[in-house]
Amino acid sequence: MPLGVSETAFIDPQGGNRGAIAALLQDALHLLLDHSTQAAQGSPLPPLQPWQLPTAIPQQGQDPALLFHHLQSLMAQSMNPAHPGYLGHMDPPATTLSLVGDLLAAVLNNNMLAVEMSPVFSRLEPLVLQELAQGFGFGAGSGGLLLSGGTLANLQALTVARNVQLPPVRTQGLGAAGRPVVLASAVAHTSWRKATMVLGLGSEALIPVATNDESQMDLGDLERQYQGAIAAGQRPFALVATAGTTVTGNIDPLPALAAFAQAQGLWFHVDAAYGGALIFSPEQRHRLQGIDQADSITFNPQKWLYVTKTCAMVLFRQMDRLQEAFHIAAPYMGRDGDWRNLGEVSVQGTRHVDILKLWLSLQHLGHQGYGALIAASYDLTDYLRRGLEQRSFLHLASGPELNILCFRGQPQGLDPAVWDDWNRNLQQFLLKEADCFLSLPLYRGSLWLKVVLLNPHCDRAILDRLLAGIDRYAALTLPS
Repeated sequence: MPLGVSETAFIDPQGGNRGAIAALLQDALHLLLDHSTQAAQGSPLPPLQPWQLPTAIPQQGQDPALLFHHLQSLMAQSMNPAHPGYLGHMDPPATTLSLVGDLLAAVLNNNMLAVEMSPVFSRLEPLVLQELAQGFGFGAGSGGLLLSGGTLANLQALTVARNVQLPPVRTQGLGAAGRPVVLASAVAHTSWRKATMVLGLGSEALIPVATNDESQMDLGDLERQYQGAIAAGQRPFALVATAGTTVTGNIDPLPALAAFAQAQGLWFHVDAAYGGALIFSPEQRHRLQGIDQADSITFNPQKWLYVTKTCAMVLFRQMDRLQEAFHIAAPYMGRDGDWRNLGEVSVQGTRHVDILKLWLSLQHLGHQGYGALIAASYDLTDYLRRGLEQRSFLHLASGPELNILCFRGQPQGLDPAVWDDWNRNLQQFLLKEADCFLSLPLYRGSLWLKVVLLNPHCDRAILDRLLAGIDRYAALTLPS
């Protein structure tokens, strides 16, 4: 190692610094365990402290002991999804084996760009994703890709859809396609508008379709929007359904949408980033009926499968379509028989080995483990729903289909003009007084409180504390 470089800057492949590395990693492990095993004693969303961390790059490297001291400060101020009262977003604590997988992937530091740069994992990823694709009802020719988040998965899906539906665009650009547009629910994820913008279609190329009272795509308005686009000289090429909307967790009518897409010759994509986990639930997977008719699916194991971020995928009913519509050869990469260089068919080139943590989690928990976690989520959702419905001043945004409850206080004794403030203050009260963090999305023009019952450490006692906190706040703020 050159002079001036720390002894522990790298792991010596000949074992020369094994003892020093072991001591450093032991300190890191203690830091991890001290934080993780005491997460319930902190806050689900700790307050930020005055900034004291050094940000300037030092002339000489710092001792790891000092850096670990800084890490303690960073960890203490970080979002705390392991806290049993962290209920605000689709951000769960991670499975232990996915933590191990992330660490080992970092140690190996392979590159999913090409087979020769990740010889084992470039084989493992297609095999695991094909099994997951078949879990959604796809056939033997199906498969998929892992990507760094659902936004990229959606972008990849829409790019393939565009290239399949409008072949000249791939080589000649948008000038060869008229005015392509995409139909999606008005409450579809914001990444779809990003995708149309990035693809050069323009953000207004995403045509929002109205939803019903249950936040599901309205079939009558879908027909109107489609016919309106045709009349305006636009060219619809894709229909996006959602299986698990971000705010309310509702599922679009997939069989009817699949039939509509087929009748109109549209690419049918299902954004099941969240709800896709139901394939592991014998009791609940019927909610995804019709998803097997999709041309492509987004699914994010970083959500309801509890895998460390990032872990997201796009699945295709026919993998050959991905190859034909997207493949860009990298002549500087070798070939290895039937195994694809995944970077040649992905919007990403260099990519982390996310398949390792996913594979380890799937092997460790299995269908039974994930099914039990999903069943527990539904039990808590039903328990909390009943509690909320017993309070007449609270209103649910929709009937729950997954493990998300979106509700809002609309007390009759208060001027409706102050209802948003009342709900905003309730959120802060619950964080401080009940040790529960709920998010506060803007939905239908108003502020709502959202509970995501994803946390495996949450139980009915936590929900009783949440309901008691709501009652205390109501007693303090509402006229008797």
